[in-house]
Amino acid sequence: MVIESTYGDRAHPAPQPEPLAAAIRRTVGRGGSVLIPAFAVDRTELVLIALHRLLVERRVPRVPVFVDSPMALAALSVYRQSAGDGSAGLRPEAGELLVALDSLDLRPVRDAAHSMRLNRPATPCIVVSASGMATGGRVVHHLAHQLPDRRNTVILTGYQVEGTRGRQLLDGARSVKIHGRYVPVRAEVVQCDDFSVHADADDMITWLRSAPAEPRTVFVVHGEPGAAREMARRVTEDLGWCAVVPRRGERVRLD
Repeated sequence: MVIESTYGDRAHPAPQPEPLAAAIRRTVGRGGSVLIPAFAVDRTELVLIALHRLLVERRVPRVPVFVDSPMALAALSVYRQSAGDGSAGLRPEAGELLVALDSLDLRPVRDAAHSMRLNRPATPCIVVSASGMATGGRVVHHLAHQLPDRRNTVILTGYQVEGTRGRQLLDGARSVKIHGRYVPVRAEVVQCDDFSVHADADDMITWLRSAPAEPRTVFVVHGEPGAAREMARRVTEDLGWCAVVPRRGERVRLD
């Protein structure tokens, strides 16, 4: 059996919407814009649901919300179609997502020219753009233009892997390299932990317990070294199973 270990050494905290709401209020209050790097599938949808809830609760002002990711827009179309067809595979949040799409001042960004205009928004707004760790995609261009402005805020919405631009921002970098040039980081950077789509350590153990039979070996992958080792330890001690963290390039027999 192969399992991931992104959050193999921790548990997700209880949802706390106020950090996101407060960051948006602060940014709009000083005339800036909010940039949210978010993966196109699932993460963007969760962000839109959260923004909808905050707006309904009157915890954030109503400002335009731009979705600047062709893949995210395609995914939203799939969700709309599936919800309309009554797909049994959709999570309960899907219905709320459709409400969010109709209630927010949502503005899809479909072409490059429109995306370029968002590099320097004329009025306060929220821009949701891929990729989630700022390693590529349209969000990189927005970062290059918006990071130097103290009025703006970048909100990180998920795990930021070591070595990524998102992790550099999370760790407090004063400058980041974008397109071969160093860009000063003057914008506020906020981490919101409510949007992970990865299971935490407890979730993984619970899922493993549901296995119909004990696997011969559990291979723990897709996590930083410390998290992977801790996840393997939990599997061994909590379940009594053989769990290993494979070495890079290692070969094993599966027969």
